[in-house]
Amino acid sequence: MQYSMGIDAGGTYTDAVIIRDSDGEIIDSTKARTTYPDLLIGIQNALDGLDQDYLKDVKLVSVSTTLSTNTILEDTGYPVALIMAGDYVIPEGHSVKNYIIVEGGHGPNGEELKRLDLDTVREFILENKDKVSAFAISSYFSIRNPEHELAIKELIKEMTGLPSVCGHELSQDLGAYNRGITAYLNAQLIPITDHFIETIIGEMERRTIKARLLMLKCDGSVVGIDEAKEKPIESIFSGPAASLVGAAYLSKAKTCTVIDVGGTSTDVSMIENELPELCDEGAIVGGWQTKVKAIRMETSAMGGDSHIWIKNQQPNIGPRRVIPICVAATKYPSMIEKLKMSRIPSRMLLSDNIQPTKFFIRSGKEPTSELSPSEKEIFDRIGDDPVSINSIFLDKLPSPAFLDSLIQKRLIQAIGFTPTDALHVLGDYNEWNTEASNTAATVLSRMTHQSKMEFCQQVKSEVTKNMVIYLMSYLLKNVEPEEIRKVIEGDFHTKFKLDVPVVLLGGPVSAYVEDVRNLIDADVILPEHSEVGNAAGALVGKGIKRIEILIKNVRKKSKISNIVFAQGQRTVFQTHPEALKYADKLGRELVLGYMKEAGLDAEDVRIEVTRNDITMHGDSLPLETKLVFVGIGTPKREI
Repeated sequence: MQYSMGIDAGGTYTDAVIIRDSDGEIIDSTKARTTYPDLLIGIQNALDGLDQDYLKDVKLVSVSTTLSTNTILEDTGYPVALIMAGDYVIPEGHSVKNYIIVEGGHGPNGEELKRLDLDTVREFILENKDKVSAFAISSYFSIRNPEHELAIKELIKEMTGLPSVCGHELSQDLGAYNRGITAYLNAQLIPITDHFIETIIGEMERRTIKARLLMLKCDGSVVGIDEAKEKPIESIFSGPAASLVGAAYLSKAKTCTVIDVGGTSTDVSMIENELPELCDEGAIVGGWQTKVKAIRMETSAMGGDSHIWIKNQQPNIGPRRVIPICVAATKYPSMIEKLKMSRIPSRMLLSDNIQPTKFFIRSGKEPTSELSPSEKEIFDRIGDDPVSINSIFLDKLPSPAFLDSLIQKRLIQAIGFTPTDALHVLGDYNEWNTEASNTAATVLSRMTHQSKMEFCQQVKSEVTKNMVIYLMSYLLKNVEPEEIRKVIEGDFHTKFKLDVPVVLLGGPVSAYVEDVRNLIDADVILPEHSEVGNAAGALVGKGIKRIEILIKNVRKKSKISNIVFAQGQRTVFQTHPEALKYADKLGRELVLGYMKEAGLDAEDVRIEVTRNDITMHGDSLPLETKLVFVGIGTPKREI
């Protein structure tokens, strides 16, 4: 008998399932806390929780993770510099911290518009090579001619040896700035994803698990592990994608919506006739518009581990995640006495980091570069036991900005009150230290002039409303979440009625089932194994690859050329039939090559091709022909 194993490393829990290949039944599952900054301990704990007799017969392992998504949402990615070549217009209010625009770029037919200013690029590289972990590169119409991106990449390699990511390597869609953003985020995530994958590989080797390793992408498809390491941006929504695929698998619903409550975020998505709904314009995460083809989803930075903090006598939830007080107190019982002695800071100083129930602890990671004097002073006062914000400085409170910097560098971790703590107080969930949650809730409720139970019920109600608001915002595409909130919170209670099932996934999500049913009229399903739905989804995803190839009819004087643009390459043909034949052959080869990398044989792959021609009236030849190749396959599992 042979088995397959799915692993999902989420922001809060690392889940694992084993599925019997002969009938697809889940025969074992487990959950363990995700550990930071070293994920290995959490992965080991999850695998230790499985029946070890099955592991020796596991031949396929597929993984998913929310780590990339959470990194972007929390703005804790590694430092990156972005180089853009062309006549860029940067949107107001952008969040790119380090970039330069230089002369260069190409036109829509791949012709050079301006000579690349390599001298300015060289100066920028020298200025930043010791400040960043990687570079991102984008040039105008690099999807038609990537020469300038490749020239900059080669220069970075010669001068620094640091990794660099080109926009054309990640997307073939128009939109040079958003391709640049995609490359920028991808570069931030490379060290994080590389460490995650190497941790999985090392643990498999240690346990002598000889299995093929795959990773779930954000479109619900699987990819070979080497490509996953090169393009971590494609895993930004692999956790939610796993939830979507897993929810359909567990509920046996071919069409359903899914609400996945994780530690850092709540994600809503939909699967229709067994295929995830995709977002053609590219995934949006943390306010960033990318060019990554992903499942269409609504996501909010409110999850089970979102920090609850008080300002102006009102509770705020998120967007940062923290270690729940109930979880931390299980390991550090002395926190309870510290909570009882906590002092409430001045109202004027209250912020996310300045809270009477906020604690900090070293992560175990040592600084890799010199800290500023203020950072070092704070870091030296934080040890291996949680310290409260008032204990860090007895005479004054530290600047929240320096605390943020230490958190971003993963040198310290934050502990605070969360929705998970609120559930412990209400008696809906009792996995961890309930006394610590109650003590913290007492402190915070005084700041809001409520009883402890009223305060926690308000938190739970807000989390429930957040689920429903983002579900309806997903289904009602042109209606903003705040407009939906007005309906839900109106003077007269109004329920939305849904004909499509709503599947709930997540650790303590069972505590919210009845509350969700009170807000919407729908078939709300809590399937068996819902707590490990992500891990199941990581394993049952199909292999899907989408390749777009464009043929452009270019006329110069009396000469006609047919240029094929594919994967950053341009090939010129004299006739359209020649170009079409080449494009069809190339598209199929690219799909099958990708599937082979993902461990799929050609006979297990179905390729669908669609063609769209743009023609002028009276013209026999199309001005443009776009071919879209979609390969669909299922990882082979031997019985």
